[in-house]
Amino acid sequence: MKSSATSSARPSASERPEGRAGGADDRVRLRRRPQLSEEVAAHLRHLIMTADFRPGEYIRLDETAERLGVSVTPVREALLTLRGEGMVSLEPHRGYRVSDLDRIDVDDLFWLQGEIAVKLALRTAEVITSEEIADLEWCNQKLRSTVASGDTAAIIDAEFEFHRRHNVIAAGKKLAWFLLSAARYTPTQLYASDPEWGEVAVDSHDRLIAAYRGGDRDEVIAQTRRQFDDGAERLVKHLEQTGIWNDVDS
Repeated sequence: MKSSATSSARPSASERPEGRAGGADDRVRLRRRPQLSEEVAAHLRHLIMTADFRPGEYIRLDETAERLGVSVTPVREALLTLRGEGMVSLEPHRGYRVSDLDRIDVDDLFWLQGEIAVKLALRTAEVITSEEIADLEWCNQKLRSTVASGDTAAIIDAEFEFHRRHNVIAAGKKLAWFLLSAARYTPTQLYASDPEWGEVAVDSHDRLIAAYRGGDRDEVIAQTRRQFDDGAERLVKHLEQTGIWNDVDS
């Protein structure tokens, strides 16, 4: 149920890109570790979802590896992963080409996350204790402080922690895994750098916690859906501003 776009997936360093729309410098240096290709895939996924890599653009192995400070191997493995997800296609003798990103794809991603998140939230509502409510309040206060500070990395971590603890209460491991899988396509850095998004997230959490305390099932559903509806609207607005749909809309 991670606020509007961030579900319960732990954002890795590669999901906080400092280049293109997500930040100031595209020369992100990723740490070397066994799952490096997964980090590279997360980084590239973010750039595709924010249209920093535009539909039809080719992702060059050597250029990407140099920019990220890694070898070509994890980049190649990452692109194979993204190909399996339909985010890029392999063009003979030309390389990996970014696939089209349609409005309906964005809507579907957030709809799916919202449906799973509502199920988890309703399970939480059935079992949550006063101590767990207090714990969520503490997590949201931490998020409120980080939003005020404007520290995007801290905002991402605080938002993740709120939803990690929330989904532990729900005890739906498989649902949480499916939510994590869908959430990988939501650009956390884009949201965390938006002060208005942060205000909505904190307010929605406050209202959700109040709904748990008061046993208000309808409000639990409403606040859960609110976060994903807000995330979808913000991403669509951002993508519209990039102009990637201009030819389609004209």
